[in-house]
Amino acid sequence: MKLRVILIVLVLAAGLAGAAAYLMMKWAEAPVVTEAEHPPSKVVVIAEGSTFQHVAGLLERERLIKSRSAFVLLGKALEADRKIRPGEYELNPAMLPADILSKLLAGRVVLHAVTIPEGYTMVQIADVLAQHHITDRAEFLRLAKNKGFIKTLGISAETLEGYLYPDTYRFPKPVSAKDAIRTMVEQLNQVVTPEWQARAKDIHLTLHQVLTLASVIEKETGSGEERPQISSVFHNRLQKKIPLQSDPTVIYGLPDFDGNLHKKDLSHPSLYNTYRWAGLPPGPIASPGAQAIKAALFPAVSSYLYFVSKNDGTHQFSTTLTEHNKAVEKYQKQFFSRAHRGRT
Repeated sequence: MKLRVILIVLVLAAGLAGAAAYLMMKWAEAPVVTEAEHPPSKVVVIAEGSTFQHVAGLLERERLIKSRSAFVLLGKALEADRKIRPGEYELNPAMLPADILSKLLAGRVVLHAVTIPEGYTMVQIADVLAQHHITDRAEFLRLAKNKGFIKTLGISAETLEGYLYPDTYRFPKPVSAKDAIRTMVEQLNQVVTPEWQARAKDIHLTLHQVLTLASVIEKETGSGEERPQISSVFHNRLQKKIPLQSDPTVIYGLPDFDGNLHKKDLSHPSLYNTYRWAGLPPGPIASPGAQAIKAALFPAVSSYLYFVSKNDGTHQFSTTLTEHNKAVEKYQKQFFSRAHRGRT
C-alpha cells in the first residue's frame, strides 16, 4: 500500500515538474514586452565567428529575449545554433524569440543607404564608402586596380575607373570590398542595355571608349540638357582628328593638382592630356551616369567644334574659331586661360 502511495506521489511530482517546465518555456518564448507598449527597436551587432551561446547572452543583456537558456534550447531544437549570420540587426523587444532567430538565420541585416554622385572618381568613391563605414578604403582601391580581379568581372581594363556606376546603394555594415565593387559593376551592366551595346558597335566604339567619352562629358558640364551638344563637339573633333582639349582630362593626369589649372599644366606629358594628344584618353576619368553614357552614344547632330563656359553652368557653342574667340571674349575675358575649351 505504501509503495502505491509513493508511486502516485512520484508521478504527481513528475507531472508538476513537467508542467512547470512547460510553463517556464512558454514564458521564455514570449516577447519581453507587448506591441501595445510600443517599445523602441535596438540595433545589435553579431560579430563574425560569434557562438550561439554568445549571441543568446547578447540578446538577453539587451533585453530582447527573456531567457538565454531557452533561446539556446530553441536554437538546438531547430538545429540553428551554427547557422546565424553575422552583421547588424534591428530587433524589437516585442518580437517573439522564434521570429528573432528567424531573422538572424535569414541574415536580414540593416542596410545603409549611400549615394555615389555622378562624376566621382574611384578614389572619391572609396572615400565615400569609408566615411560611411561601409568597407575598407585601401582594400577597395587595391581591388579596383587589380587586373586579376578586374578580369573576373568580365572587364578588360587597367583599372575600374568609370566602371563603378554612380547610384544610391543599400549596403550592410560592413560589406566586403569585393561585394561592393561587384554590386556597382552589376548596376552598370544593367544600365548599359543590349540596345546601347548595339549602338556602340554601330558607331564603332567599344564599351571602354563609350565610358571614357561619357566620363569626359560628365565632367565637362553640370547641365544635363547640354550633354548631347557637348558630346557632338567631341564626336566632331574625333572625326576630324582634332585634339579634344578637355581640361578635366588634363586634371585627371596631373599627379598633384592644386585646384587651379595652370598654363604649364597643358604641356604635361600625361597620356590623359588631350591638349597634347588627339583621340580619346586611355580610359575613363570618372564614373559617368546614365545620361552621360546616353549622350556619348547619341550625340546631337551639329557642326560644333568649340564650347566655352558662360559661368552659369551652361556653355556657348561655336562652329568656327572666330565665333569661339568672340564667345571667349564675351564670357570669359580675364578667365580665358582657365575656361578656354576649344583652342586649336
